[in-house]
Amino acid sequence: MDYMAGKSTLPVTIDKSHLITIGERLYSSSLELVRELVNNAFDADAGDVKVTIADDRVEVADNGSGMDLKGLEQYFKIGSPEKLVHGKSPVFKRDRIGQFGIGKFATLSACRRFEVITQKGDFAARVVFDKTQWQEIEADWHLPLDLIEPDAARGDGTTVVLSRLFKKLDIDLVQQKIMESVPLKAPHFAVYLNGVKLAPRSLSGHRVPVMEGTEFGVVSGEIVIVSASQAGAGEPGVEVKVKQALIKRDLFGMETWGRDLARVRGEVHADWLPITSDRTGFIADSPEYAAFATAMAKIMSVVKETMSHLAGKKTGVRAKRAMREALERVAKALTRHPDLSPFGATPLAGDGGTGNEAAAETKEPKSRAVTVKEAEDKPKAPEPTERAPKPKKAAVEQLTPNAVVQKLKMGGAQVSCCIDNFGPDGPEVFTEGTIIYINRDHPLYQREVRKKETHTLNLARLITQEISMMKDGVGPREAYDHQSILLKDAFVD
Repeated sequence: MDYMAGKSTLPVTIDKSHLITIGERLYSSSLELVRELVNNAFDADAGDVKVTIADDRVEVADNGSGMDLKGLEQYFKIGSPEKLVHGKSPVFKRDRIGQFGIGKFATLSACRRFEVITQKGDFAARVVFDKTQWQEIEADWHLPLDLIEPDAARGDGTTVVLSRLFKKLDIDLVQQKIMESVPLKAPHFAVYLNGVKLAPRSLSGHRVPVMEGTEFGVVSGEIVIVSASQAGAGEPGVEVKVKQALIKRDLFGMETWGRDLARVRGEVHADWLPITSDRTGFIADSPEYAAFATAMAKIMSVVKETMSHLAGKKTGVRAKRAMREALERVAKALTRHPDLSPFGATPLAGDGGTGNEAAAETKEPKSRAVTVKEAEDKPKAPEPTERAPKPKKAAVEQLTPNAVVQKLKMGGAQVSCCIDNFGPDGPEVFTEGTIIYINRDHPLYQREVRKKETHTLNLARLITQEISMMKDGVGPREAYDHQSILLKDAFVD
C-alpha cells in the first residue's frame, strides 16, 4: 500500500504506567497533594473541609456540592477543561483554582490506594483507585464504582481517602502548606486539621497597599514591613497568588537589601498570570509575566523607599532623644562653668521651636518698693527712636527631611545643633557661625549610635568640642582643656 498516495489515521494512546508517572512528577511533595485536595473542595463550594492525618492514611472530607454519576465521570476525565470553561463555582461564585484535571493521578505518588466517596442529593457512590490492581489489567481503563445508600444526616459532599501511604506526613508541615496555599481568608470557608480550625496568618507592621495596573489586569495586594523583632519569624518574601492560591514566593530583587530583606512579607494577586501544570511556578517567557515583572519592579521600589523613610524616622527619634539628653548635660556643665561659655552664662537647652527648657533658667531678683527720691534721681528714659532691625539668626540648612535640629540657648544667644547626612567621607562635625552640624553618616557616629549611652556621650563630645573653639582668644590646647572640663561635669552625676 502506498501511504503517500492516500490518507490514513494513527491512534493516539498512552500507557497506564506513563499516566501514573506523569501524575507522580506533577508534584514534588506529598504536601502539594493535600493542598490540591483542599482546593478542590474550595472549588466545589465547600463551607467546611476536615483534613485528618494518620500514620498511613490521609482523609479530606468536605460539605460541598458533591458529585452525581456525570460529575464522577468528569472528575476522572484526564485533562478535563471543566474548571476552565466554568470558572466560577455555582453557589458562592468563587474563582475556581483547579485547571488541568490531572491532580487525582498525582495522589498515587504518595499512596497505593485512592478512594472517593461522594454524595449529591439521592446519589451516593464510592470509587476505588488501587494503583497495583489498575496497572495489572492493562487493557481495562475502568475503575470499580460502588453505589451506596445516601446518608441524609451527612448531606452532600465528597471525601477523599489516601491509604497505604509510602511516607508519613508531618502535621506541622501540612498545616504550613495549607496556611500558605489555601484561601483561608475566603468567606464561608474553613479548614480543620485533625479537629483544629486553621486561621489565616496575620502580620503586624507598616502596611504598603498594592494596586498596579497592567495591560492584562491589575496586580493587587498588600506588603507588610514587620518590626525588627519579628524579622526572624517566618520566611521573607512576597507570595504571588492566582485565584487566592499561592503559586510562588519571590524576593523580587530584595536579595541585595541586606538585613532589610528579613522584614518584608506580604502577598500580591494576579489571577491573569499563566501558571505551570504543577501550580508551583509561572510561564516566565509569556508577555503576561513580563508585564507582571515590570509592575513588581515599581511596587518594590515603593517598598524600598518606604523602608528608608521608616528607618530614617526611627533613627531620627533616637537621635532627637540622644541630642536632647546631650544638650541637657552640656547645659548643666556650662551653668557650672559660665566662664567657658562663649556667649555668657546660664544656658537653656531644648527643641527648636518647642520652648521646652532642658536646664534651670536663671531666676530674676525679687522686686522691691522704690522710694520717691530714687524715682526722681532715676535717669529719664531716652525718647523712643526708630528701632533698628534685629539681626537675623542663621538658618539651619537641612539636607534631608529626617534631619534633627535642636537649640542650646546661652544668655541672649543660642547655638543650633543639626544632625544630618553628609556622607561617610564627610567631616564628623563642623560649625558655620553658631550652627553645629553633626554628620550621622560618619563611621564614628555610626559606631557610637548603636547604644544609647555611647550615642549621647558622642554627641556631647562633638558639641562641647565646637563650643570650646567658639570662645575668642582660645587656642586648640586650651579649647581641648575646656572641653574636658565640660564633659567631666556633664557626665559625672
